[in-house]
Amino acid sequence: MTDTSVQPLREFNGNDLAELCEAAEAAIKDGGGFGWLAPPPRQVMEAYWHGVLLIPERTLFVGRLENVIAGSAQMSRPPRNQESRAHVANITTFFLSPWARGHGISAEMLNACEDFARREGHTVINLDVRETQRAAINVFEAQGYKQWGLDQNYARIGGEYIAGRYYQKELQAT
Repeated sequence: MTDTSVQPLREFNGNDLAELCEAAEAAIKDGGGFGWLAPPPRQVMEAYWHGVLLIPERTLFVGRLENVIAGSAQMSRPPRNQESRAHVANITTFFLSPWARGHGISAEMLNACEDFARREGHTVINLDVRETQRAAINVFEAQGYKQWGLDQNYARIGGEYIAGRYYQKELQAT
């Protein structure tokens, strides 16, 4: 049986940073790099991940396969001055390295984000994704996310616009 796990990452230990960078680079090369079209230099990638851990309104979740970081999702919460939108959380920078697909880690990461959001008092989760990310779209829809919008000019790659889909899920109390 394959060993998978998902947990929040609050600090880097051991090989965490290297594994996260490698997984992100593999996802970027495969076309699912949460905005990057090509992997940036390693020091830029490392600085990015260090910065994520410093943002109070973000929680970084990592998915592991055989105890190696294979993907991540960030749960972004509104700042305190957005009281009228305090019920909404966003999942951003969701990715899974190609070598780790097919083990259910993506669904586990979504479930971990949803459980965290519920504990924090959120009742709605939003996310968005490029239309070319079919595998991610399939996971989101299988997990009950409903598409509510489409942006024809969501991303620009190679001089051409790529559409993006916007999804939402209302969380049920557990």
